[in-house]
Amino acid sequence: MPRAARILNDKQVYHIMLRGNNKESIFKNDADKERLIEVLKQKKELGEYYLYAYSIMDNHIHLVLKEGYDSLSRTMKRVGISYAQYFNKKYKRVGHVFQDRYKSENIDTESYLLAAIRYVHQNPVKAGIGKIDTYPWSSFKDFVNKVDCLVEIDEVLGMFSEDKERGLSAFIAFNYQEQVEKFIDIEEDKELNGDNIQGYVDNYLKEKCISLKELKDGKNKDIRESLINILINKSDLSKRDIAEILRVNRETVRIAGLSTNCYGGCHGDGSGDKA
Repeated sequence: MPRAARILNDKQVYHIMLRGNNKESIFKNDADKERLIEVLKQKKELGEYYLYAYSIMDNHIHLVLKEGYDSLSRTMKRVGISYAQYFNKKYKRVGHVFQDRYKSENIDTESYLLAAIRYVHQNPVKAGIGKIDTYPWSSFKDFVNKVDCLVEIDEVLGMFSEDKERGLSAFIAFNYQEQVEKFIDIEEDKELNGDNIQGYVDNYLKEKCISLKELKDGKNKDIRESLINILINKSDLSKRDIAEILRVNRETVRIAGLSTNCYGGCHGDGSGDKA
């Protein structure tokens, strides 16, 4: 558990979300994601901000940052312009790359800051595209591998313990806890509904060459978790409904929402379950 929360009052801290224009993919491959990281590094080296967490998806990004010598709006403008110039030149296009202005919300306590970092690191799980510890385009790996070139590792781990190893262990466990706090995110149209969801499940299992009964097997755990996360995030189904469709219990669905591949165990009492 983190230490007692303190009020953050020396600099403004924010959770930022920036998405592609018209919901389009703005990171088409690994090279594009690498380019954004380079842009973030360049701006940080200039002292424009301090970064606590990031997650780069295909059509949007999440950042948790603290203002440096310049304002948030000017910093985000520079980041956006730098990446947009690269993207338009590479793909021989013109026009806006990002949709409107970035969205932001202020963070005023350490506890809320840590929750925002956890939310950003869980974003790939929420989208059904990766696990917290294996997704290559979030800052979680920077903390674990102690790559202190972009995120403020020591400051964040110090919120858990003065001992770095204990701080890291507590930080990892905290990132796997069930997310209760609500943060800004992209608004996506739900692709799956009562009319097409069964067909989607059938086709998904057919592509994986397994049956619905075999989905329960331990050897198919990754396939099961991936499918559950897709249904959670691409439909309005409750966890109970998903459990019934896949013929698994609700606890299996709840745990899969965070991934059971945890360092030191998963946490959470399931209070966020949607009945």
